[in-house]
Amino acid sequence: MARDDSSAGLVIMAFALGALSGAAVALLMAPAPGDETRRALGDKAREGKNTLNSAIDRGRQAYQQARGGAAPGGAAAAEADAL
Repeated sequence: MARDDSSAGLVIMAFALGALSGAAVALLMAPAPGDETRRALGDKAREGKNTLNSAIDRGRQAYQQARGGAAPGGAAAAEADAL
């Protein structure tokens, strides 16, 4: 089971590294004035943070389901509501 945990961490690290690499390439390929570049980087950083947080939430839900416990609002909650 430890292998599954480490592969999830590897995916998150690969995502973060890809985001940083993409930002660096964007700076090199499309130079803009400093204010515009800082604004664009801030926007992309917020976008990346939101994407990463959502990926982490999905990963936590998948982990909970794999462990046998239902994530809040998951299938078990729907079954309990049906009763």
